[in-house]
Amino acid sequence: MKEFIHEDFLLTSKMAKILYHDYAKNLPIYDYHCHLDPKEIWENKQYGSIAEIWLSGDHYKWRAMRLNGVSEKYITGTASDKEKFLEWANTVPHTLGNPLFHWTHMELARYFDFYELLNADTAERVWNSTNAMLEGDSLRTRELIKGSKVEMIGTTDDPTDTLDFHERLAEDKTWKTKVLPTFRPDKGIEITKETFLPWIQKLSSVTDKEIDRLDDLLDALLERVDYFHEKGARLSDHGISEMVFETATKSEVEAIFQKALSNTKVSMEEERKYKTFILIFLGQVYAEKGWTMQLHIGAMRNNNQRMFRMVGADAGFDTIEDYTVAQPLAKFLDSLDQTNQLPKTILYNLNPKDNFIFASLAGSYHEEGVPGKVQFGSGWWYNDQKDGMERQMTDLANIGLLSRFIGMLTDSRSFLSYTRHEYFRRILCNLLGSWVEKGEAPHDERLLGSMVKNISYENAKNYFDRATISEVRK
Repeated sequence: MKEFIHEDFLLTSKMAKILYHDYAKNLPIYDYHCHLDPKEIWENKQYGSIAEIWLSGDHYKWRAMRLNGVSEKYITGTASDKEKFLEWANTVPHTLGNPLFHWTHMELARYFDFYELLNADTAERVWNSTNAMLEGDSLRTRELIKGSKVEMIGTTDDPTDTLDFHERLAEDKTWKTKVLPTFRPDKGIEITKETFLPWIQKLSSVTDKEIDRLDDLLDALLERVDYFHEKGARLSDHGISEMVFETATKSEVEAIFQKALSNTKVSMEEERKYKTFILIFLGQVYAEKGWTMQLHIGAMRNNNQRMFRMVGADAGFDTIEDYTVAQPLAKFLDSLDQTNQLPKTILYNLNPKDNFIFASLAGSYHEEGVPGKVQFGSGWWYNDQKDGMERQMTDLANIGLLSRFIGMLTDSRSFLSYTRHEYFRRILCNLLGSWVEKGEAPHDERLLGSMVKNISYENAKNYFDRATISEVRK
């Protein structure tokens, strides 16, 4: 039987195969958004088992195992690593049609040279062979990054983080991959969450400043942006369930902030005013710094309160939100654009119904000499699969310029997830190849090959100001 993961996996036309093998396959990776731990890179972590590197913290797999009826004991519970892995192996055949089936077998093939299907029959062999390979140095974190040809990693970091390991990596002359922090101030924007006051106290401690007034908060945020900038940051990120836009005077926002500090209930309207004010302030700061602002919009978090109390956040119980997004997002972007303070921005939507909204809004804001200033970002989370990627790229092509798209990112906590760039590149090449087959695109290898190289790598590298990023390694 033919291997499932083979050299022409997902490539269904002659042009698709040419584009992938001759133009995309060997390009470096610019992974500008992920959730990797820089400490594990600095320490060159060695994993004790395939379960540790593969299942720990992976809510995609956890969700699939629960859907397959697996006990929580074997997911986030007290079962041994081997027991958890065997339950995952039993689950894998049931993921056929889910991207996990593709990702699982691509990772086994690329990192462990295993080309059979993972199931109950092969699980013991996979457990033994992968763990034996993990005992060597070739699958430590740094070797995984180098072997995957990763040129840049953008981690996701709270403004109160010390960035100690980013600094150590930047000073390590033997380490070539840039590991740059990303400023994610969600806890300081979610004024009604129970995490808000503890975060304000932590920010106060980090900046060694009392935060008793709104101006104190703004000064502290600005100080941390400056600190992140010194450590190489050139991106911010915001996780936004509902995009809001409710203008208010500074004195109004001051009063709202005081209510929150005194642990007094903040109304929904007040929450929206505070969020709008802080987001506009930060957008202006990012523009001044020359940063790129990322907006991840539309995740409804922690829907199973019983399981949230048991296993915490980011454990597989977040879903797609269904708020109206067009008007508040347009007003937010326009408010910054009116004063020429709109930074380069990437818009990610979790609800695929919003594809055309995001693609059309991205094309409404531009700057001379900055191709694709506002980007409709790659398929995110529930859209991070073949159909979702094809929809996102096709919708972008219909409304904007696919050729200026900055391409894929892992958005992952796993060092084995770099195969997602290969997955994306195969899907991109197959999409373009299908257009050629249908007569919707010319049979022009030079034109299409250049487009593939740009979307897979060059556009992202150029978009994220190479001159400023290079300052980290002067």
